[in-house]
Amino acid sequence: MASIRVGIGGWTFAPWRDNFYPRGLKQADELSFASRHVSTIEVNGTFYRTQSPESFRRWAEEVPKDFVFSIKAHRLTTHRKALAESGDAITRFLDSGLAELGKKLGPILWQFAPTKKFEAEDFEAFLSCLPAKLDTLKLRHVVEVRHESFCCEDFVALARRYKVAICLALSDKYPLIADPTADFIYARLQTSQAKEVIGYPKKELDRWAGYAKQWAEGKGVAELPLLAKPPAAKAKGLDCFLYFIAGAKERNPAAAMALMERLK
Repeated sequence: MASIRVGIGGWTFAPWRDNFYPRGLKQADELSFASRHVSTIEVNGTFYRTQSPESFRRWAEEVPKDFVFSIKAHRLTTHRKALAESGDAITRFLDSGLAELGKKLGPILWQFAPTKKFEAEDFEAFLSCLPAKLDTLKLRHVVEVRHESFCCEDFVALARRYKVAICLALSDKYPLIADPTADFIYARLQTSQAKEVIGYPKKELDRWAGYAKQWAEGKGVAELPLLAKPPAAKAKGLDCFLYFIAGAKERNPAAAMALMERLK
């Protein structure tokens, strides 16, 4: 069975100091605390600002040995009219210090603007710029597209050809694409509710726990429709990364821990 990791977006959020972090915990200790209650964290600050190698090195030192970060790529790599021109920005981002994370570097999330439409040649030019390795580290890439034009077989086939995962976004705003296209699943669950103590109704978390187990066992999830026919080859177990992002953000740590409890 493949691995399943569950986490949150970031670790610095003032409301978490009321309902997740212990009272009096120093802000400098929040990453250490959070990383011992979830198994992965998606770093969103890298989307807005270039980090230093020292920052990546410090993060790696503060978390458990088996912890993994996913890193959201800087917006200058994806928010441009011609994606074929992204190569230099991609290189600068990858060379900014990500290798300092070592084995704690998980998937890299490349998020596109909601207005970015699918143009096969343009998007393939972007995917061709994504390297398979950074120094000696194998890289895993995932793309989060947010325009309805990506809901087509051609996009799925393109992602599958380059072995890049398509982000499965549970969102009230953006389309959900559930086709597996790489050796892992990357889901961003963005509909937590403030009225729910654990962010989601219990039955919904039960359902997502079931989905994760099925993916990890190499099974399809019948409830999630696919845009393209799966490959004919025997399915392998897929590593899973599930993040509770946005929505009622103050509830996301509780949602992550509740899902982890269901996966024990």
